[in-house]
Amino acid sequence: MSKGTSWLRTLIDLIEVFLNSAQRNKRGRTWHQHVVPYKEGWAVRREGNQRITSQHRKQSTAINKAKRLARKYKADVIIHRTSGGIRDRINYDD
Repeated sequence: MSKGTSWLRTLIDLIEVFLNSAQRNKRGRTWHQHVVPYKEGWAVRREGNQRITSQHRKQSTAINKAKRLARKYKADVIIHRTSGGIRDRINYDD
């Protein structure tokens, strides 16, 4: 009887580990919006995307577009410098 119980306990533990692991990996892609230098202006790009969402002449216009998208998807806006480094991060995860 104890062998059956220990086998069942081991199986339950394995299932719990599997389910907890699957739950952590469920996050998937984020909706964070990056404002990045692009050609002779600025662009908004979703995190992880190669393609840009929109292109703008001024950084302030790109920031406004990124803020609208971030509010909609409860994400962050990451604003980059012309050198590529991160200048600021705004969180809309309310």
